[in-house]
Formats: sequence, structure tokens, C-alpha cells
Amino acid sequence: MTASRTDRRTVITGIGVVAPNGVGVDQFWKATSEGVSVLGPVTREGCTHLPLRVAGEIHGFDPETAVEERYLVQTDRFTHYAMAAADLAVRDAELETGSGSPFAVGVVTAAGSGGGEFGQRELQHLWAQGPRFVGPYQSIAWFYAASTGQISIRGGYKGPCAVVAADEAGGLDALAHAARNVRRGTEAVVVGATEAPLAPYSIVCQLGYPELSLAEDPDRAYLPFSSQARGFTPAEGGAMFVVEDEDSARRRGARIRAVLAGHAATFTGASRWEESRHGLAHAIKGALAEARCAPDEIDVVFADALGVPEADRAEALALTDALGGHGARVPVTAPKAGTGRAYCGAPLLDTAAAAVALEHGLVPPTPHAVDVDHDIDLVTGLARPAELRTALVLSRGLMGCNAAMVLRRG
Repeated sequence: MTASRTDRRTVITGIGVVAPNGVGVDQFWKATSEGVSVLGPVTREGCTHLPLRVAGEIHGFDPETAVEERYLVQTDRFTHYAMAAADLAVRDAELETGSGSPFAVGVVTAAGSGGGEFGQRELQHLWAQGPRFVGPYQSIAWFYAASTGQISIRGGYKGPCAVVAADEAGGLDALAHAARNVRRGTEAVVVGATEAPLAPYSIVCQLGYPELSLAEDPDRAYLPFSSQARGFTPAEGGAMFVVEDEDSARRRGARIRAVLAGHAATFTGASRWEESRHGLAHAIKGALAEARCAPDEIDVVFADALGVPEADRAEALALTDALGGHGARVPVTAPKAGTGRAYCGAPLLDTAAAAVALEHGLVPPTPHAVDVDHDIDLVTGLARPAELRTALVLSRGLMGCNAAMVLRRG
């Protein structure tokens, strides 16, 4: 008997990463598991004089070797990252899309700021030289839906396509949206988020966030769960995934990297960090319920880890609210302390790390962790070996969205 659509389990079969600490899941995992920090001075052209001094930049990524010229001229850096990560995910999944129906594969991405670098460049042309010097792609390259559109066009994917605009937590919401499409009958979905917020216009927009760290020392700029926390550092990059129906994936012999077991989301308002405690706890409970997972079955938590004292306190309390006494005992990690927060891409990098952590039985450490100031078991120093079957990934956005995702070992 075949499973009904509502009973179909959604699994991750491919992971593609473009991150400050590595391009490709193997390079990313090696740096993450070793607790390597790559935070450093902001070096992007036009940005070095701005108050933001430290960020997670991607070095050594050559878009010309990853993306065809005809797509490069139409797109911003954030979409270059997305197309490259999508290619890596499809290759990792060994997903053959050329011989089947083009309507079998969909695309879902999440986005925060869109293509600020491309948009700024074209506006500079407009004001300096006039409208004839503005290219036609100004109308689409900056758009937050550009990555979904370009990935689907480039790959010939004509299944359900969408873009999720739900703050930073939209990264996890995009995975949930893709899982729903799979349960409704779509064979596979390419899903994820990447960001490129390190351009002058983009940084100026971020300077309005009181949560942004303006520290100058990379080793002290982003210290989540610390008494010395002073905000978060932004980052580029993100991750893309291939998700499929488990039975279909096993029939074609695909490697099951993790199961998307449960998700829930809430909204508690911009910068209302005390209230995020209750919203995040509610999301955790909802994700556990959908996954049919008891609180003490969670083996590791990949924390949101904003690096703001009030927000970190709310997250630690939310874990206790949702997991009971287990919330103070379960290993908690925040690898993003070594790469920065890539906005919508941040929880997806955590999802990639969680999936590989489940495979390896290893909890990666939290870089730069000092003076842990909350009642959580934050993993610091070296990676911690553990029997990992279930992981919880958390995300909150600056505008008030909260999301939780439960992953199970494949």
C-alpha cells in the first residue's frame, strides 16, 4: 500500500552551501566542526568607512566559474550564491531532472533584503549618467524573488515555485513550504536562501538595527549567550537543499541526509525580545507536536543566538518552557558565532550543519564563547561527540517572526 499524500515524509537528499567558512558542504562542515571563526574586517568596496567594522564575508567565490554569463548580467550577488548553492545541492542529491516532467521539481527561496548591490549600482548610473545607462535588469535583479525565478528558469523547473518573505525565520519557513509541496505530490523541491547584505546601501539600511554589533575586534564582535554580548555581526551566503518524498528518494537509491520531521512558526513583533520567549516556545512545541517528538528526544539545539542579552535570555527561557528540565541539559550550539548571521540564510546554514551533525554524531562548538550567562549547556571549545538522532533548529527575525524545525537522522 502506498502512503497517502498527507503521510508522505519529506527528506533532505542534497545540501549545497556557500558560506564565509566554505563553499560546499564538506568544506563548510570541516570548518564548522572545528569551531573555526572567519569573522573579519569589512573589505567590500565602498564599505570600509562605514560604522560596521566586522562581518562574515565570502572570499574566493568566483561567480564567473559558477554561473553562465547570460545569468550573471541579470542578477545580484545574492542570486549568484543561490544558483551556485542550488547546483551543489542538486549534484549532492544526484537528482536527474532532464528526463522527467519539468513540472516534477519546484523551487522555494526565502529572502531578506534582495539585490542591494545591483540596485545601488544601477541607481548610481541613473543619477550620474542618465536613464539610458540603466540596464533592463534593474527591474528584476534587486527583487527578493529573483533567486527563485532564476533558479527555476536556469534549471527548467516548472513545478510549484514560491518565495517566502517572513523575516530571518523565513529560511525555516521556506523548508516547511517545500515540505508541504512534497506532501501534496511534488516529486522534489530545490529550497533555501542566500543573502548578500555587504554593499554600501545595504549596510546603511542595517545601521538602523539596534541589535547590530559595531565592535571592531572580530574576536569580540559576536558573543551570543555571553555577559559581554553586544549584538550580531551580519554575513553573506546561505544554503540550498533538495527535498523529496522519502519513498521516492529511496526507490531511486538517494542518500537520505535528514528527515524534515516538524515545523511551526509564530510572530511576536519587532525587537520585542522578552515576548519572543513565549512565541519561540510556542513554535518549539508546535514543531515537536508535528514531529511526534517528546521534549527529551531532542539531542541537540542549533540556537538562534542573536547576541543581544535580552534576546539570548528569552531564547534560553523558551527552551526551558518548551523542553522542561531537558532544556537546561540538552547540548546547545551556535556555529554562526564564527561566520556571522546571514539573515534568511542563517537558519539554513544551521540546518545544513544539523543534518551533517546527525550523520557524524558530533555537536560543533560555538566559536568565541566566553562567560556563558544563561542556564543552557552551550557547547564550547571542541566539538562534542554524542548519539544524535534528533536536532532542533531555531530562528527569530528582527521584525518578530519565530520558527522552529525538528530534523531526524536519515
